[in-house]
Amino acid sequence: MSTLTTSDAPEAQSAGVAREPAAERPRPVKDGIVSDVKVTRQERQVIYTGSLTVRAKQVAAAVKQAKTIVTAAGGHLSNEESSSADESADRATLEFKVPPAKYGEVIGRLGGELGRQLSMNQETQDVTLEVADVDSRVRSAQQSLESLRTLLKRADTIGQVLEVEREISTRESDLESLQARQKQLAGQVAMATLTLQLVGPVAVVEDPEEETAGFLGGLKAGWSALVSFTNVTLAVLGASLPWLIFVSPFVALTVFLARRNRTRRLPAPVPPAPGA
Repeated sequence: MSTLTTSDAPEAQSAGVAREPAAERPRPVKDGIVSDVKVTRQERQVIYTGSLTVRAKQVAAAVKQAKTIVTAAGGHLSNEESSSADESADRATLEFKVPPAKYGEVIGRLGGELGRQLSMNQETQDVTLEVADVDSRVRSAQQSLESLRTLLKRADTIGQVLEVEREISTRESDLESLQARQKQLAGQVAMATLTLQLVGPVAVVEDPEEETAGFLGGLKAGWSALVSFTNVTLAVLGASLPWLIFVSPFVALTVFLARRNRTRRLPAPVPPAPGA
């Protein structure tokens, strides 16, 4: 190993040390802080999720229009649920996958062109560090497996072969789990998830924006609880009433017979003595 001395420094610089990237050369340190450090810009990995509720005049037509809007933006439908008891009370829940670059445009068109927007909720989750960590662990697991496979070729005894194969099986399982998580993150980052709920003109929808805090909110919550309790009680009473009507005559007859038998078994009253 050669040591670079002061006299050798110019030769080293001319040999290529000075041509190293500026980010790799050590920076002067002042008060324990490295100065003039160039930070490499890293692309952020963000997961976009949103939910939207729209009241439409005709839910079926709005569903078709929503699919057309998303498809034109490069997205696709991943899940669909609908219920149709009455045309004016129809409901449909659509889950779309939308390119993040078109996410804002799509959610704006869905809320403005399909009907009256009732509620909207949007969330973002930065998973840049998690993506980098999973990618690093996948590479490490792959390198570890390659080393184990090389070691397996050099194993001499059956015991060594079995031990290495057992370790390879464990590492392969870990690698598959990491790759599944890597694929899941990549899919969530590549396409935003947008859930659209379409309701008919008379369908009842809980609007989170109408919730009231404080005393009025507590009063509303208490009234809702009372109404729910009353409804449950009436439902139970309605279910029990036919049974009560059917069983009541038998109960009345049983009580009547029991009282009559009890009256017969009572001893006759003893008359008082003449002197008394």
